Parts: sequence; C-alpha cells; structure tokens
Amino acid sequence: MTRKEAEAALAVAGAQPDEAFPLFEAALQCALHETPGRAPEPARGLVADAASRLRDRLKHERPEDAICEALGSDMGLNGDHLTYEDARNADLIDVCERRKGLPVALGVIYIEAGRLCSVDIRGVDFPNHFLLRIETDQGPMALDPFEGGRIVMPSELTQRAFAAGLTSDVADRIDILMAPVADRTVAMRLQNNIFARAIRRGDFAQAERSALRRALLDPKDHRPWLDVAAAREGQGALTGALEALSRAQRLDGGAAIAARAARERMRLRLN
Repeated sequence: MTRKEAEAALAVAGAQPDEAFPLFEAALQCALHETPGRAPEPARGLVADAASRLRDRLKHERPEDAICEALGSDMGLNGDHLTYEDARNADLIDVCERRKGLPVALGVIYIEAGRLCSVDIRGVDFPNHFLLRIETDQGPMALDPFEGGRIVMPSELTQRAFAAGLTSDVADRIDILMAPVADRTVAMRLQNNIFARAIRRGDFAQAERSALRRALLDPKDHRPWLDVAAAREGQGALTGALEALSRAQRLDGGAAIAARAARERMRLRLN
C-alpha cells in the first residue's frame, strides 16, 4: 500500500460516524501511512489469534480475568518498560510484531480482540496513561493494557489522578476517571503521541504526517491543521503552512485569531 492509498483509506474511516468508526483498521492504516509497503496481515492475524484464545478462556473465566490471561499472559502483549520512547511503540504493526508498546497502542489491540468476542470494552482517556474500561457483572472495571491487562482498583485510579495533577474534586470521582471515550478519540490519542515525540526529536516531517492523519481521522476538527501548519513551518514549507492555517480557519472560526496571527507572521517571512 502506498501513502496516498493509506490517506484515502483514512479519509473513508474519518467520514464514518463515531458508532461505526473502525478503530483497529484505522490505526493499521496509520501505521501503513507512516511506513508504506508493509504487510498488514500479520497484525490482523495476531488479533485473530488473541480473540481465539480469549474466546476459549471466556468459557470458564470472568471477562476481566480472561482478557488479562489471554492477551497479557498467553499473547505476551505488555508495555515496553525498557525503551518506552522507542518510536516503534506507537506503530500498530510494530507493536503487533514486538508484542509491546505504548498503553494506547496496546489498548487498540485489546479493544479489537475483546469486541470480536462480544466483550463490552472501551478506551478511557486517562491523563498520562491510557486505560481500558470493561463492563462486568460487578460493574465497570479499569484494566491497564501496559501491565498485561491487570485490574486497576479505584484507590489506585485516585492515586494516579493525583499524581497526574488532578484536583480532589475530580480525582475522587471514579465515574469521571473511568468515563469511556469514542474510538475516534483513541485513534487520535495514538497519533498525538507520535506527533509529540516527533516534535521533541525535531522530526518535523513525521510530525506533519501524524498531524495529517489526525486531520483525516477527524475532518471536523480544526486543531490537527494547526499542528500540520506548525510542522510545515518547522520544515521551512511556509506556503504549505499557510494553506494548513487556512483550512483550520475554515473549519472553526474560533481558531481564526491564533491562525491569523500565525499566517501574518509567516507572510512576513515570505515577503
């Protein structure tokens, strides 16, 4: 698959309503867009294997235990504790091959395998650390894909919230801390991770690609285009940056002031 073909597939995914957003396939297309020419079949095969193992365990285990055992223990899908900043940890194809990665990348696999087995599992946009929410007979539970899908108790959620800088009126509210998010938000968070790491490395070309993917995945959001503009400016592509800022303005008038100021600054550099 070429990069243009991946962009076309991402545009199709982005046009879907939230309830039909294809999370795993969208994340897979993002990986193919970043590094074209790779085969997606091994990643799909790993998820199918994980779902098969999970289906067997669900026959005699509770869903929260079955997920931890099938994906965390049997499949070895855990976080990369030693080389956390490795760029491969945010690439779904690499994560499937290495069976380790960032919490949100692993979460995409856990969610897909769980849903193939009719498990009600969704992402939780927890600060500093992506989590999963699974519905059980005892109520919703939080799972940590970075720790092999282990259960995170409410007291630990509160501790993590305080550590992330949340105030007590939020950190003590489990209903807020465990609020599920749309699959599109999960896909966007994964690309945000890539963007942030690329900016820190000064890799503005990769930052532009990740921001463009976000723009395709959520075509109504003006913010990805602001990031596209910043990444293009970092590469010295000022005309392209101006075009991205114009797109941001057209999508959301609320972005107009900041975008206009940036456009004027770049026009001065062009003249």
